[in-house]
Amino acid sequence: MPEAAALELDGVEVRYGSVSAVRDLTLRVGKGEIVGLIGPNGAGKSTTLNAIMGLQPAHRGEIKLNGQALRRRSVESIARAGIALVPEGRRIFGDFTVEENLRLGLAARRRTYIGDPFGPAFELFPILSEFRGRQAGALSGGQQQQLAIGRALVSRPDLLLLDEPSLGLAPLAVDGIFKAFTEIREVGTTILLVEQRAQRTVALANRTHVLVGGELRMTLGPADADDTEKIIAAYLAS
Repeated sequence: MPEAAALELDGVEVRYGSVSAVRDLTLRVGKGEIVGLIGPNGAGKSTTLNAIMGLQPAHRGEIKLNGQALRRRSVESIARAGIALVPEGRRIFGDFTVEENLRLGLAARRRTYIGDPFGPAFELFPILSEFRGRQAGALSGGQQQQLAIGRALVSRPDLLLLDEPSLGLAPLAVDGIFKAFTEIREVGTTILLVEQRAQRTVALANRTHVLVGGELRMTLGPADADDTEKIIAAYLAS
């Protein structure tokens, strides 16, 4: 029996002026799933995340979280509904301490929780607890990405949007964050993952959608992860 949908997109179109960056996009992400979005540069992957978050308004279509309509709502309202975005490039504040960066994520919390407000970040990434008083700009690239993910998690989101989280990271750091995604899924948080590492994403996710030219062209499952030719063909689809 399929999981109940946490996120639903139905016929979503996003435009930049007269140009459609995403066209007639329909997909669902079940509660507690990881769903991947892969595709060539300019395919509309980041635009899709921005539309869900309200950063780039959808021209038409429906976007729902747990059955609640999100389209036309403010970014703040969407965050408080239970969505957190980890943007491409991390966008942490280098002059702030680790704790100060994490504190920014608390603004989107929907309710009060007992215990350490930074617990979701520190439990997943203990190094953040160790370095909580250190300036974020002094962290390694991998640690900064952990901080960006941790900042999103302290809001206790139902849905975590991840935009190219492995970009620019060393292989060991990539291994660490992909392991973290599995742990995030295990505690019930839903993930929509935009990633450049297609094979790893296909292997990790419950399913992976391929976007080309703003349109969904193919859906792959974990069994397709070792089928390099199929993945390449999906990228070249026209």
